[in-house]
Amino acid sequence: MVSATIPLKRVYISVINDLVTDQRVHRVVDLLQGRGMEVTCIGRRLPHSPGLEGVSFRYRRYRMLFTKGPLFYACYNARLLLTLLTARKPSLFIANDLDTLPAGFMASRIRKVKLIYDSHELFTQVPELIHRKRVQRFWKWIEYWYVSRLEHAVTVNHSIAHIYRRLYKTRFRVVRNVPVKREPCPDLQVKQDHIGKKVIIYQGALNVGRGLELVIETMQYLENTVFMVVGSGDIDAELRTMVEKKNLGEKVFFKGRLSPRELFPLTCAADLGISLEEDRGLNYRYALPNKLFDYIQARVPVLCSALPEMARIVNTYGVGIATRERDPQKLARIIRYMFEERTEGAWREALDLAAAELCWENESRIYLELLAECGILIQTE
Repeated sequence: MVSATIPLKRVYISVINDLVTDQRVHRVVDLLQGRGMEVTCIGRRLPHSPGLEGVSFRYRRYRMLFTKGPLFYACYNARLLLTLLTARKPSLFIANDLDTLPAGFMASRIRKVKLIYDSHELFTQVPELIHRKRVQRFWKWIEYWYVSRLEHAVTVNHSIAHIYRRLYKTRFRVVRNVPVKREPCPDLQVKQDHIGKKVIIYQGALNVGRGLELVIETMQYLENTVFMVVGSGDIDAELRTMVEKKNLGEKVFFKGRLSPRELFPLTCAADLGISLEEDRGLNYRYALPNKLFDYIQARVPVLCSALPEMARIVNTYGVGIATRERDPQKLARIIRYMFEERTEGAWREALDLAAAELCWENESRIYLELLAECGILIQTE
């Protein structure tokens, strides 16, 4: 089946982040541009946001007077709605996550333009909302009002898609957060800096419930091992303080936010990738984070929580261990076992097979089907 584009298609993609490290959005942009479409991404610029020099797509990033709370979300959606209402000849709007959906939905209806909703998570079940019932009820109302009226939607795994179908009778296609197919290219500097040591890596947001405190505790029981933390987030300062108090400064290294281009070689140099999320509500329980697939593409075995979606990938492909263990000393024993197995090359064949299958080249076919459903692509035999 071959896909051909209708000429002069303009797509507007909205997110609420700063566009720098959102690899899912970048992959969708490349997919659309590869079929001759003009893509504009809309996000926001935070005080410490890196520049976007060198990107291939058009973009707008708002500087917001408010940075959180109801006024922030209201102002952001108001500005986004105005942008979409005045956008030049749009063919498609793509709203990423619930916090951009109101503006995207209203602009879609007013301008009679197709809308795709791309839900990266169960937004109303994130840990930040679970214990704030009034705020959670508000977002649930938003979700019910808009999601139940959607025609075209996509999400990151089958568990979340099933929940949305059950709640709102809305069909969600599944496009997982898998990376493009690549060959490993280890960062040689990392190997030189840590000669004779094993390297554990975590990449992603530094937020509550990601298991980062557990891994730092575990580092006390691991010899000749370093832990590289790549990313930023709400508990960045707390984690650094914890490392300092436990005198682990020679074993735990904070690398900050890195671009995908910088991150991949660093991941390839690691001996183990960590994804030890806690079961903090449905959003974490059914998480299938992109870092899991990034580790696999870098041919790095995975130690993850035994939560349904993550465990299914790790166990199906045999690329690591899914565990319920939260005791630091016992977790250290599991890690030492995995290092011994890695030394013997036990993971390599499984990782090569998984990397070949779990890649954007395969997964993007589902997104193309969705674009054809929206009339953005013509499919011919």
